Order: sequence, then structure tokens, then C-alpha cells
Amino acid sequence: MPPSPTTVLIVGSGPTGLTLAIDLARRAVDVTIIDKSPRFPRSSRAKGPNARSLEVLEDLGVVEEVLAAGSAPLPMRKYRGGVAIADADPFADVLPTPDSPYARPRMIAQWRLEEALRDRLATYGVRVGLGRELVGLVQDDSSVTATLADGDEIGARYVVGCDGGHSAVRKLLGISFEGKTDETQMMVCGDVEAEGPDRGLWHQWFDEDGAVMLCPIPGTRSGWWFQAGPETDASGAPVPPSLESFQRLFAKHTGLPGELLSEATLLSTYRVNERMADRYRVGRAFLAGDAAHVHSIAGGLGMNTGIQDAYNLGWKLARVASGQADPALLDTYEEERLPVAADVLDLSAERLRATMEAIKEPGGGLDTAVTPRTGGPGDGYRWSSLARLGATPRLRAGDRAPDAPCRDASTGAPRRLFEAFAGPHFTLLGFGAGTAPALREASAAHDGELLAYGVDAGSASGRDNVRGTPGLADDEGHARSAYGVEPGQDVLVLIRPDNHVGLIAPATDVRAVAEYLRAAALERA
Repeated sequence: MPPSPTTVLIVGSGPTGLTLAIDLARRAVDVTIIDKSPRFPRSSRAKGPNARSLEVLEDLGVVEEVLAAGSAPLPMRKYRGGVAIADADPFADVLPTPDSPYARPRMIAQWRLEEALRDRLATYGVRVGLGRELVGLVQDDSSVTATLADGDEIGARYVVGCDGGHSAVRKLLGISFEGKTDETQMMVCGDVEAEGPDRGLWHQWFDEDGAVMLCPIPGTRSGWWFQAGPETDASGAPVPPSLESFQRLFAKHTGLPGELLSEATLLSTYRVNERMADRYRVGRAFLAGDAAHVHSIAGGLGMNTGIQDAYNLGWKLARVASGQADPALLDTYEEERLPVAADVLDLSAERLRATMEAIKEPGGGLDTAVTPRTGGPGDGYRWSSLARLGATPRLRAGDRAPDAPCRDASTGAPRRLFEAFAGPHFTLLGFGAGTAPALREASAAHDGELLAYGVDAGSASGRDNVRGTPGLADDEGHARSAYGVEPGQDVLVLIRPDNHVGLIAPATDVRAVAEYLRAAALERA
């Protein structure tokens, strides 16, 4: 029997795989997503999306559900000797700004986030194939054939391994996963039911000989994330995680009855791993998320880095698969995301060291792991070959494209830049009336692939004028401020489908826009 055909096969249905599947499906790419698990896990280890991932989820159409199901980050109460000695709220002074609407991360159980992503994926007619374990992978110049444990085969044009730190895809590709495992940095984790502690706080008990952390799981009445240093036996060996072990650790470090904890599930032992693949691509096969990089949990960057891997790869893979771009575009995935992973490994390792030092002193806690770099919207890809040219005092090609509240110039209704960017297209912003010719020309030349918006550019903004929405009015100047465009200046800014700046050019440089689009995915090179 010939293998079942698909355009893109995704192996692994965690947040990374689901994000990629949605991004491809909304671009009308035939996608198949499989997972070796026989059922959807109730894993809740990852505590939620950060500011940049929330921007991604908005574009994918799931952010409202995530916001509703989750909660804001909680203040952290720190104890010593069982006595509360300090409270800390590392996000207390972090507020939304016009250019960054999601200032804080959102706490949500990973299983609930995955549920929201699966529901969104189902709207495109795609569902996860459970109990389908990958055991073989063969590729040639035009296709990949995946062999499953049950003997079935799936033929695809491309395959993406989003299957975690023990990735079968990575192993079958022979990609090295260099780094280290620190056996001295070990924790036991699980979800527990608990009665008594205040659910408005993230409780952290630290002592010289260990720690216990208890954080309420949003959307549950009595569910908590439990983390602790492991219990050891008489020989000093770690005791496997269990409810009874959790109860003993809880009683030891908190001074409270261990029986307050009940129904421990999803028990696991966590060791600090710092590893990264040396390649993200072999031919028609790619890696994303934990399959490509793992690191300490300090800063909460693991799941978020994977979501952002998928968001970077999705539009590129779709445009190449549909014949709209030269296959060389796919090389920019590794070019852009591998340096990000290397930086995340360094950052999380540094934050772990800082946190381990902090908790030695009374009042120290997990808030040490939080910095603007771990919780903020992120940087960009200034080094990328897709960041061709251009800069303003506030922005350079390759940077994340900021949001800004504007007004629909035709109807007067409020409209954010992120709403203009949303969808699988390039966006051309023209600041000032002098950009009108370039907006008309680009819109006509790339109809359906690019949306052009004039920002305070009158009513001559190409396709928007045809739709009756001629442009955006920047009455309060937030858009010009975020993009570093002075009043009276006429500037073109081209935004990639993953909401990064591709090009900044003078209003008269229409050729630069056309050349960028030809080279960067709208037309074959």
C-alpha cells in the first residue's frame, strides 16, 4: 500500500506542533499532525505563554480563550523556617503599552492551552492522530516517507519534529544534541490537590536543606503545581516522586500537615538539561521546540521558545510548499532561530545561577529568575539575511513589529496595527501622504499576498481603498512613535507574516519594496 500523502507531517502535538499546524492550515497547506501518546496528556508543567507568545496566539485567533482560561502572574510569598517573611510581585510595575499590549505572561495549565490550540486547529478540519509513533524516516529530493510503529507509512513533502527533548525525528536524522545534564540540580514535580493555602499567591518555602513551591493552577478549584527538591533515602539516593513523598516534603519544609496534599498526578523528576541541536534542518526535515533545544526552567522560556520557532517556520514552509517562494527561504529558519536558542540557553542558565544564589538568603525566591528579557516581547532578527536594510531612531529591519492603537480613517472605528497584521500576509505600512504611490503599486503587484495601509496617508492606500477602509489615522501619534517616524516624514515599513520588520525605506524607494518581496517569499527567486 502506498504511503498516505500530505504536504507537511508534524510529529508531536504539544504547543509547538499545534502552533505550526494552525499556521500552516490557515494558509491552506495540507497538514498531518501525529503523536505517539494514546491520549491527550493532562500535563501542566509549563506555566503559560509570555508576552511574545501571546502576540502569536492573537494572530492565530486563540488569545481570547487563553486569557479567559488563565490568570495573571501571582505575587510570590516566600517563607523561611515555615514563616512568611517576604512577598514579591516581579510584574507589579509591568503594564501594557501602546506598542506592547501583553506586558505580562499568562498563567495557564499546558493541557488547557493545548486544548485551545486543538480546538482552533479543528476549525480547519485538522485533528491530531494519536497513538502514532514514528520509527523510521527516509527522504529523497522531493519527499519524505515516515514509517510508524504499526507499519503504516505517511508520505510528505516535508516533516517537522516537534516531539520533545527525546525527539525521534532528531535521532532518525542523526542530528547531535550537545550539552550537559546537571545531576545536582534536580526537582520533583507534579500536580496535586491541596486545601488550605491562599490561592491568590505562589507559595515558596526555602530552607538550607531544600525547598517546596506551590502555585495554584488556574481554572481549578483546588489544583496546584507542586515543585520541590527531591527527598533522599538513607544512602542519599533520590526517592521516586509519589504522593507520600510529596506529603513528607511538604510537612518538612512548611510545618503544615502533609495531609493537606492529595491526589498527586503527573509525577516526574526534573533534571537541568542544557542541550541544543547543531542543525535545525536536514533536507526536507526540520526540528522545532524541545526537539531542537532544552534548558533550565528558570525564566519560563522553554514552551515559549518552541511556539516562536513554529511561528517563524510556518509562513516560510507554506510559501515554499505552495510554490510562492524559492526553497532557499527555508534556510532562514535555522539562520534566525538557532542563535535565539543559543541565547535562551545562556539566559536561562544565568537566571538559574542567580536564583540558586538568591534562595540561600532569607527573602530570596523565584522572582530572581524574572527579567525584562524573560518576560518581554523579545527582540528580533537583525542579523538575518531577511533583514535587508533600513532603520529609524526606534526600529531596524529584523526587529519585532510594534503594535499601536489607531483609528480606521474611513469609519472612525478603533483599529490596532496588530489587527492589520493578523493573517497570513505581508503588510506594507506607509507613513505619510508621500507613500501613496508606493502603496498603490505594491498592492496592485501583489494582490492577495500583501495588504497596504496608509498611516495618515489620506485615502490612497491601494487595496484598503477598494475595501472601503482607506487607511489608518494615527491621531495620538502612537504608531509614529513606535516606529520612530517623525511628523512630516514619509516612510515605508514592510512587515513579514510573522510580524517582524523586513524593510524600512524612503517613500520614493518603490524598487526596494519590490525587490524585497521577490527575494523574501512572494515570488520565486
